[in-house]
Amino acid sequence: MKNPHVFSSNPLDRGDRERRDEKWIAAQARDPKSRFLPVREPEVLLTDGAAAGLGWIAAEAVDRLNIDAIPLFLGTSNGVSHFAIDVSELGDRAGELDGDGSRRFEEVRAAAMVLSLSEAGIAAQAKTQVYWHARHQFCSVCAHKTEIGRGGQVRSCPACKADHFPRTDPVVIVVVGYGEKCLLGQSRGRLSRLGWYSALAGFVDQAETIEEAVRREVREESAIEVGDVRYHSSQPWPFPASLMIGCLAEALSTEIRHDEEEMADVRWFDRADVQLALQGKSPHLNLPGPIAIAHHLIKAWAEAEV
Repeated sequence: MKNPHVFSSNPLDRGDRERRDEKWIAAQARDPKSRFLPVREPEVLLTDGAAAGLGWIAAEAVDRLNIDAIPLFLGTSNGVSHFAIDVSELGDRAGELDGDGSRRFEEVRAAAMVLSLSEAGIAAQAKTQVYWHARHQFCSVCAHKTEIGRGGQVRSCPACKADHFPRTDPVVIVVVGYGEKCLLGQSRGRLSRLGWYSALAGFVDQAETIEEAVRREVREESAIEVGDVRYHSSQPWPFPASLMIGCLAEALSTEIRHDEEEMADVRWFDRADVQLALQGKSPHLNLPGPIAIAHHLIKAWAEAEV
């Protein structure tokens, strides 16, 4: 992509081959060169100051924390291994990581606004992995306590031998066009009271293609029938663990009957209106900011990039 999405520029080599060697993982977790990113989900540690960055600490600093959390291997860069470490059990003691006040915990969405694209991608990976492990410590087959393997890529049950892998939830998000108009909606909630509209979106169902999911979600939320569906781009969205699959589509009908339980409003907007809103100049239409793939899908439609 010409302009990668936020969270989508992770530079780490996730080391699938290396993960198979548990002794190697253990050695890297003790290596003085290795770096560890403290996570207090949904926050990550940042360095403070004019140029904020991820607040990596060394293995020695992890040992001083005296916590039970097992480091989760993120990958390598220039021969250095990088891990995430869940420090939630520290509670108020997590403030000790601030040291001289040059570090702070920041929610990942806010952190992405000040981090480089590559560091935002690493923060998303760390946050998502910590979230999954914190919520999947017991086997869904037999309820036995599971054990971390492959540096965090799997949790295995010693009782029934089932393996459990971190899941990613696919979500289709689409801007539907019809001539000089596009279809945008408001989900129910706080933002609907502020005039915010966005692309329609929803989870991909089991045994469903991306195209089928787009057509179903648009039909369910607006009663609009969709024909051609074209893939645009994707974005990891670590809230908590989604993959946004961005599409542009063409409408076959125009009469809207929106789902009043799920949607506050769905309507057609003129291209000129959308272009004004992208510049922040519309008196009645607010759109998602550049952190979200919805912004880029709407912009692609408005600028007729497809």
